[in-house]
Amino acid sequence: MIDISRGDALGSTGTSDLFQILRDGRSRTRTELAALTGLARSTIALRIDSLVKLGLVGPTGDAPSTGGRPSSQVALATGMKMVLGVDIGASHVRIAVSDLTGRPLHEVSTDIAVADGPDAVLGWVIEAGDALLRDSGRPAADLLAIGVGLPGPVEYSSGRPINPPIMPGWDRFDVRGTLAAHFHVPVLVDNDVNIMALGERETAWPEVDHLIFVKVATGIGSGVISGGILQRGAQGIAGDIGHVRVQRGADVPCHCGNRGCLEALASGPALAHQLRDKGLDISTNQDVVDLVKRGNLIAIQAVRQAGRDLGEVLTACVSLVNPSVIVIGGSMAQAGEHLIAGVREVVYTRSMPLATQHLQITQSGAGPDAAVIGASMLAIHHALSPARVDAMVLDLMETAALAK
Repeated sequence: MIDISRGDALGSTGTSDLFQILRDGRSRTRTELAALTGLARSTIALRIDSLVKLGLVGPTGDAPSTGGRPSSQVALATGMKMVLGVDIGASHVRIAVSDLTGRPLHEVSTDIAVADGPDAVLGWVIEAGDALLRDSGRPAADLLAIGVGLPGPVEYSSGRPINPPIMPGWDRFDVRGTLAAHFHVPVLVDNDVNIMALGERETAWPEVDHLIFVKVATGIGSGVISGGILQRGAQGIAGDIGHVRVQRGADVPCHCGNRGCLEALASGPALAHQLRDKGLDISTNQDVVDLVKRGNLIAIQAVRQAGRDLGEVLTACVSLVNPSVIVIGGSMAQAGEHLIAGVREVVYTRSMPLATQHLQITQSGAGPDAAVIGASMLAIHHALSPARVDAMVLDLMETAALAK
């Protein structure tokens, strides 16, 4: 495996700087790249040659001729290398082979409970990942990295879940090490809401640098993108709004041990419990959504109030982060405008006018694809980072030197 520390230890090769220009996917000639970087065309040619050998850049045809021989162009080779994106949910796992834009090429999913434990779940991920790579007809060397989302708190620096409430047997389990030992590539592990935020931004809001993605399902959490960067905080739990206290529910117990948590009032199980207390025969999140879609007034009122409770917490988030967009996703977002209407009612009323004059509060555009796309983007951001590209170039140079 490539030692990803060597690029920083030995200094930049310069090739990674050139590659970061080409990551936007635009085709450019060597002359254009020389003008952008101030480097000699001979230097540009050598660095492009290295990137082509690595499979990161490829030719895209000739530029329009202005007289004489037309100049050849190069761009990011989106289909030469690949990543794996793994979405592990409470009761499902979905895995996809994606190109370097995050677009899934082949994917498979299964119903498996995360409560079955890491051996069962990661065992399936390894088997399914191997099968997908075989079916793609690509060599293992084309795999650059793996991104994984987990339905619980994750210490990002170690890739280990920490005291996850719905994941018995997973506490401090070495997810990253287990998968890296089999696939021999870097593995990035994060919580599911963070990867959904990445997937939503990539799919629906690529030009937005300040976004909050809120997942409302069995639990409630958010992923915060500020300045174009996913914010994880000191221990990786930035955006954990599900256990912020809501005034209306001061006496409502939460499974975390506290009372009045947003999750105890506005999550899918909390709404199902409230509706059962009112005599409705339901048990799941989907039952709540189905009642709303059928126009049940009691269910609609409960979901609207859940939106208001969520809006109470998001009002503080708006003042703190000042997002351009708040996206509501997760299974309860399928209840449509009733949940979002409650959020808007409170946020637009209680937030400062300057913070809300251009603020959009909307339903997820990526929907159920957000997590697996986000897991792929997590892998891509690492695989194509300057330090990683430098390390690959150094490895290429060492291999060439040994061959002489």
